[in-house]
Amino acid sequence: MNNDTQKLVPPFTRETAILKVRKAEDNWNTRIAQHVALGYTEDSAWRNRAEFINGREEIVRFLLRKWQRELDYRLIKELWAFDGDHIAVRFAYEFHDDSGQWYRAYGNENWAFNAEGIMHHRYACINDMRIDEKDRLYHWPIGRRPDDHPGLSDLGL
Repeated sequence: MNNDTQKLVPPFTRETAILKVRKAEDNWNTRIAQHVALGYTEDSAWRNRAEFINGREEIVRFLLRKWQRELDYRLIKELWAFDGDHIAVRFAYEFHDDSGQWYRAYGNENWAFNAEGIMHHRYACINDMRIDEKDRLYHWPIGRRPDDHPGLSDLGL
């Protein structure tokens, strides 16, 4: 990576937008709420499904709640579009609940960033679909998706 791509600040190029999406995916796959929240401004505004979340403290509480319910969470994000300081992604993640029922959640997110490359707005639309355990597609160990694991398009998602 050169110095230009390490910055990952607007205006985004295709290369920096792809890297920004992968960095966000990697952060979420840590499932460390306090770490994930650092990718958002102190006053960040979210809409996640029908829930409105404001600021890092609420983000941390939301993520802690989320990952208590969504067990063995694994996420893949893919760039959909970008322009200036905005990025749109599509994503899918797999998890199971405490009864052992597996799900794949599909969604889209729209992101807006400040000049330092920190996200200040996140709008997410998400739908959950029950799947059988045998239909799972994400089998890497908890944490970062390996570089050789297929992405959404490669998996036909």
